[in-house]
Amino acid sequence: MASPINVYLAIDCGGTKTAVVLCSATGTILSRALTGGSNFAYLGLDAFLKEVGGAASSALTTAFQLPAPITLPVHPATHVDAVGASVPPYNLRAAWLGVSGVDSAAAVALLIPHVSALLSVPAERLVISNDTHLLAAPLRILPDVQTAVAVVSGTGSIVASFREGSDGAPLEALARSGGWGWILGDEGGGYDVGRTAVRALLAQEDAESTGVVVAHGSLREKVLKRFGVAEVMGLLAAVHLPDAPGLLAREKRLSTLCPLVFEAAFKDGDPLALEVLKDCAHKLAIQIGAVLLPPTAGDVQLSKVRADTSVLCFGGSLAGIDRYRDLVLTDLKGNGHVFKHVEIVNDAAEVGAQALVATWEGK
Repeated sequence: MASPINVYLAIDCGGTKTAVVLCSATGTILSRALTGGSNFAYLGLDAFLKEVGGAASSALTTAFQLPAPITLPVHPATHVDAVGASVPPYNLRAAWLGVSGVDSAAAVALLIPHVSALLSVPAERLVISNDTHLLAAPLRILPDVQTAVAVVSGTGSIVASFREGSDGAPLEALARSGGWGWILGDEGGGYDVGRTAVRALLAQEDAESTGVVVAHGSLREKVLKRFGVAEVMGLLAAVHLPDAPGLLAREKRLSTLCPLVFEAAFKDGDPLALEVLKDCAHKLAIQIGAVLLPPTAGDVQLSKVRADTSVLCFGGSLAGIDRYRDLVLTDLKGNGHVFKHVEIVNDAAEVGAQALVATWEGK
């Protein structure tokens, strides 16, 4: 029998999709898989394990070009899967799951034995963390930094800081800011952009009622058209209308305005839309600043990190827009925070898998 192939697995378990990357001991990507959402808090244990198992199975089946899907778990000694089918010998040396909805040590402790058994990977080589940890994986690859700040700016937002962990622990969490969800926070994310835009239009309307002359731009036109109302005050009923079959959920009524705001600001040059994005970028910069030491501070032993010795890792759809990201970086620079490296992580699972190779290969 051929010697087992050493492989590494990283899974980015998001609210809307689960992204898997399987790579070899040299960091070469062997396969990818993409399935439905796997937010642990939303699914619960059984449904989460089913989603993760299916996603991992898809990646393994593709990597080994099998005619039928692997059914996990696979026995590590006999290389027979859960339904008795033979599988090419492989050795899953380490795995990293970045899971949305995992926000406590208790959740990690609950998942570790179940996922370890499902993937047939030793618990000491299994990392389960919040998905922001996976985003900060460049920390394990860049040689000249010891700390990282991960920023998710998609529909929602969250900021977290990390430092290098000991052997076997890719990252050690230090602090977090935000990530409270659309009702309580998500400043600087897509929902906040939509909400801030509607608030700006309402504020314009209030100003006009006092006799102030206000110039109307494309943002107003686009938002009124989206909601099918003729005047700004009609937005109140459209936004607050209770959720019901056939209607967008209230959260999505605002978050889906985000592309309209970006179009009005960066394509049409609408001053109000640009101010909305500057405001949201400023709020995101405040969250980032909350985990940073002041530029003039010494190397005090706190959970805060220095920007000039850290890598800033951006993820999420909004963070991937150059002009919006530049607004955030400009705001940070105005407060003296300039990072040593800025990384745009478009594929957190890929970077996570490569970080596992850097951590474990040869050990």
